[in-house]
Amino acid sequence: MKDCSYQTAYKKLSLHYFLYFAVLGTTVPYMGLYLQSLSFSAIEIGQLLGIMMFTKVVAPNIWGWLADRSGRSIFWVRLATALAALASMGLIYFENYWAVFLTLMVFSFFWHSSLPQFESYTFQCLGDEKHRYGQIRLWGSIGFIAAVVAIGWQIEHFSVGLVPIDLVFILLIVWGSSYLVKDGKRIHEEGVSHDFMTILKRPEVASLLVVSFLVQLSHGAYYAFYTIQLSALGYDKTTISLLWALGVLAEIAVFFWMSQLFRNYAVRFLILVSIALTILRWLLIGNLADSVFWMLLAQLLHAASFGLFHAAAIYLIDTYFKGKNHGKGQAIFAASSHGLGGALGMLLAGYSWTAGGAEFAYGLSTIMAVFAFMIAWRWTK
Repeated sequence: MKDCSYQTAYKKLSLHYFLYFAVLGTTVPYMGLYLQSLSFSAIEIGQLLGIMMFTKVVAPNIWGWLADRSGRSIFWVRLATALAALASMGLIYFENYWAVFLTLMVFSFFWHSSLPQFESYTFQCLGDEKHRYGQIRLWGSIGFIAAVVAIGWQIEHFSVGLVPIDLVFILLIVWGSSYLVKDGKRIHEEGVSHDFMTILKRPEVASLLVVSFLVQLSHGAYYAFYTIQLSALGYDKTTISLLWALGVLAEIAVFFWMSQLFRNYAVRFLILVSIALTILRWLLIGNLADSVFWMLLAQLLHAASFGLFHAAAIYLIDTYFKGKNHGKGQAIFAASSHGLGGALGMLLAGYSWTAGGAEFAYGLSTIMAVFAFMIAWRWTK
């Protein structure tokens, strides 16, 4: 991939991120609301959203092994996005629990397989300019906002039942965008590749994966029930969509200033700050969600709980896993954080929300974030 660089690939990479995260802007805020419209209970919604995240434990690792073995990341990105689009069509036709469960499981398996390999391809393109990753990744956040606002308006004026059609349509465009980037045999760096398990057992690597798991686990109640929570408090769909968009705007600011942050502050410091602000965020949403002012502040803190933490963590992952382990490194990070952490977070959210409502669910989220801070303080380097 010698012909791939930040200058030559910026627009194509940015477009794919824009479209990929437009899919998340469709599913994350509104899939729970769509499932609620099918009369599923809070526990069933937690289970259905949980299986979407649980596939991320397995899928990226299988795809990472295949991509590292072949050295062709983009081929596997194209295959995964095509199969995800095909599987998602089941949501248009099925409404009973088990059919929706199987549809979401197959769709999410392939969907979650694609991003770690595209991330690996992006970092391969950037080479020594990996500090520029944020300037590409911010377009994913813009895509998320565009989808959140557009579909929020659509739900407000038409029906939440259109969400599956939106999902299929965007997925097909994502698949098409994968053909704009040039596939090529990955060039492994000489003298830097060690045994994968040896790297994984290093304290700073293992602790980062555990911290990433806990931080994502703490997001379960937010991703599963934030829209439902605000709807029950009387917020209209447009206001809810704008609050989601505000959070991602704050995230964009972090990605935009990412290179400056890494030049001026230690990555460990940035991770600790991001987790501390995550704790504050869950306290606000769990106890003061009826206040628009506090919800505005809480959404601005998305810059820390997701944007800053993700930027710092993935920077370290790219540093730890080199050469032939690059794709597997991205995959294990995705599997441990958004995969296992996301799945258990959604599942725990369903039961905790049923048991004690928002205050109890976000209380557990706060505890998970506190544990993450303690581990990061001790072992992150």
